[in-house]
Amino acid sequence: MIDIKRKLKNFGPLEALVISSITYVILMLLWTASTRSEVLQKANDIKSNHKLVVDFINKEVNICSSNIEGSTSWGEKCNSVWTSEKIVNYVLSNIELKNPYSTNKPLIQSSQDPRIQAEGKAGQSTDKGIIFVSSNDFESEAGSEWVVGTCIKSPCVAAGNNELVSLYR
Repeated sequence: MIDIKRKLKNFGPLEALVISSITYVILMLLWTASTRSEVLQKANDIKSNHKLVVDFINKEVNICSSNIEGSTSWGEKCNSVWTSEKIVNYVLSNIELKNPYSTNKPLIQSSQDPRIQAEGKAGQSTDKGIIFVSSNDFESEAGSEWVVGTCIKSPCVAAGNNELVSLYR
């Protein structure tokens, strides 16, 4: 028969540490596995929002390329400078973006440098799920660049955790 008292007598702090460590690892693996689908759904919603905005602006660029005297969906002339704030306001009012993190902030915002906002470089913290667009206006000259970026998951600076796209006129 097993002598339980003898076994427990040899049970010390090291054994307690090992058992608690094993328990912690198992619980964390179970928690990660159970929340994985929610994390993936949020990431997919963010990518979908980003793609909607990029596709919308690219569509406007293409429409204006074939009709230079026309105007954009937000009311600016195709052959003029496009104001970033008007684009942001139009997107907020007319494109339904999914809000995966229930933030009270607008899901699209202008930023001095969307690359820094999307990646969280140089000690900058960023909000996951928010689409950042250049606060600089989208110039009318051919080859003008406008950047759109968003952080998908933390840490934003890690490869694959952010989306950055340059749009050109």
